[in-house]
Amino acid sequence: MTKNRPLTSLKVFLFTYYATNTILLSFLGIFLRDKGLTETEIGYVLAIGPLATIFSQPFWGYMSDKYKTVKWMIVICISGLLVSSVFFLQAETLGYILMFGAVFYFFTAPVSALGDSLGQRRAEELGISFGTVRNWGSIGFATSSLIIGAFLTKFGIQYMIWPYLVLAAIALIFALRLTDVDASEQPVHISDIKKLIRNKPLLLFLLFFMFIAISHRANDSFIGLYIENLGGSEQLVGVAWFVGVMSEALVFSLGALWFRKYHSIVFVIIAGFLYTIRWILFAQAETPMAAILLQLFHGVTFAVLYLAAFDYISKLIPKILQSTGHLIFYSVFFGVSGIIGSLGGGWILDAFGGPALYMSMAASAAIGTVLLLVYRLLTYKQNKTS
Repeated sequence: MTKNRPLTSLKVFLFTYYATNTILLSFLGIFLRDKGLTETEIGYVLAIGPLATIFSQPFWGYMSDKYKTVKWMIVICISGLLVSSVFFLQAETLGYILMFGAVFYFFTAPVSALGDSLGQRRAEELGISFGTVRNWGSIGFATSSLIIGAFLTKFGIQYMIWPYLVLAAIALIFALRLTDVDASEQPVHISDIKKLIRNKPLLLFLLFFMFIAISHRANDSFIGLYIENLGGSEQLVGVAWFVGVMSEALVFSLGALWFRKYHSIVFVIIAGFLYTIRWILFAQAETPMAAILLQLFHGVTFAVLYLAAFDYISKLIPKILQSTGHLIFYSVFFGVSGIIGSLGGGWILDAFGGPALYMSMAASAAIGTVLLLVYRLLTYKQNKTS
């Protein structure tokens, strides 16, 4: 009974926070264009989040490991994002949007990583699949995208701040009910970070993985604008995210059935190949419904990539540095890759259009897949020799 209760609280927290996160990921680009920003300027704003992520993710991960708490880092970050979101979402000029956006994302960026880190460690303690915990975040994301999309279509994109504040406040309430995982008594020092910096397999994996992540993050930033350019509304953007993330939740929930059959990096490579095919098909889309149908591939690309990469990273990280390592992974996936995807994607979309953007994303995913295949063959050969 005592074990089930904190797991239930964690699932509800993931549901509510990812429901909050939906609003930014799905509709921020449209919200900024409504303020009069160009695609290139929107790319600047969307790149602020990943830039802040590079600094905030390792910082909050280190603080979590140092003070042996994930829960209270989550509570602090959600409190900070609630306050800063008021200034960020109500700013009118590009300068103020960028300034308040940097503060906002400093608090926002680590929450998903900390929640997933807590979920992965709780799942390990209980001997269950992490995917069965993480899929509640996907369900919250999908449900919110559908409801918020309909809300914004009816009342206007300018009212995006209100559902965001309500959902963020609910997430904070459930964050206070979370139970921390058992922490190691071994102290953590700044010098311990050197163990991660000197971990060559970890660094090479993150470098090659980043090429696939860039394509994923570019789609996160611009799929809403792409669907609008094809003639879709905010409600159809919400439907697209609903379709994609519900397929993601299904793949997460079934992770225990398929995930352990092969080495986790094999699934990363498979996901990279599927991403390449997915972006080529997106480039051929001529109607909003075609793009929405292609979102069904989101489950077998992102969910497979994320679950497998997260598992592989966890094996490469020392136990005492799990939070730090997980947030460094997030810094690459949602930080560095997000900056390149947002800035490069905004420029390509502005200059050459949506099909060119998605073909460039297919090329990036293909390069990452080939590099990871070579990485897998070399590491497999080394392990077999040793």
